[in-house]
Amino acid sequence: MCLAIPARVTALCGDNQARIELGGVQKEVSIALLDQVAVGDYVIVHVGFAIGKLDEAEALRTLALINEMGAPDTAMDLSA
Repeated sequence: MCLAIPARVTALCGDNQARIELGGVQKEVSIALLDQVAVGDYVIVHVGFAIGKLDEAEALRTLALINEMGAPDTAMDLSA
């Protein structure tokens, strides 16, 4: 099973990389698959790649559902 998680872009790092933040953890991911990513955007992250963008409301709803399910801290999923 694969899991992709919404995360907020905190910085653009060049070379199609962006720094994202989720649950207090920051990590650089590839944004090569997306067009026009900006600081403050929410992206769907899967194994180190931003694979889609979504609006803030949808991202926050998704993160709330993950927390509601009692899932372990989602930040651990960023280690991939």
